[in-house]
Amino acid sequence: MAKGAFSFGTDLWDPSHRFETSWLLSPWALFFVRALFSLYIFVTIVFILAWRCTFSTNHCTSSEEQFSYFTVLAYWGLGFYFLAAAVHTFTYARSGIALLDRWPRPLQALHSAYYTTVVVYPFVVTIVFWARLYSGHWFALPFDGWSNVSEHAMNSGFALFEIVFARTNPPSPVHMLWLILVLALYLSLAYLTHATRGFYPYDFLDPVKQGAFVAAYVFGIAIGALIVFGVVWGLIWLRKYVTEKKLGKDGKFANKPRRSDGVVEPRVEMGHKEPV
Repeated sequence: MAKGAFSFGTDLWDPSHRFETSWLLSPWALFFVRALFSLYIFVTIVFILAWRCTFSTNHCTSSEEQFSYFTVLAYWGLGFYFLAAAVHTFTYARSGIALLDRWPRPLQALHSAYYTTVVVYPFVVTIVFWARLYSGHWFALPFDGWSNVSEHAMNSGFALFEIVFARTNPPSPVHMLWLILVLALYLSLAYLTHATRGFYPYDFLDPVKQGAFVAAYVFGIAIGALIVFGVVWGLIWLRKYVTEKKLGKDGKFANKPRRSDGVVEPRVEMGHKEPV
């Protein structure tokens, strides 16, 4: 698997446009939903940063510190994913060939890995926040309630949309290595934050307070991410099995589907056994 983690593959890339189509929504409708999600996420991020800069006790320092939190970084990643996915879906709906199809193979493979992070990390963030970080008492300020629901609950809703309504295949097992690598890089950032700014983004990373439990938290979250990956893999497999094998819904395609070389292809109909 380790060798495969750095291999981009040589087979035909996404021949039935799974990254840009849905079994239920038309390409235009899928584009609209993804663009709407991206807009909401970025408006939320900007509003939270502006609010904290204006109303928090340490003003814009509070906004700057937001970039040390995995929750916030993952939310940025979610917003950029939906922006990129909306662009790819728009170009496919408009011309029958997605911008993603024109990209070099390494970028296509990275987009696939990016998708995996988008359908895994939000659930990890949600579970860790509500199970470990949430105090158990609802927030006194409406802003705090809304911002936490947006970043720690709606994020999983956005991920669930991609799992249920997109036509993507189950993620490659190789992506598990990348999930762990990103978590390890964030761990480095968390301790760099303490060294440069004097605070830990999460109290369970503080060795003075937690002692040996820090290692338990770190490995526990890593193992939890792999468990979430397995659950997501199973859900995507189940969605594909039910919608395509049982219901015969192969997908909603553009009016003029084309191959990546620009040649017009016959329209894929319901029940057709397409390559995957």
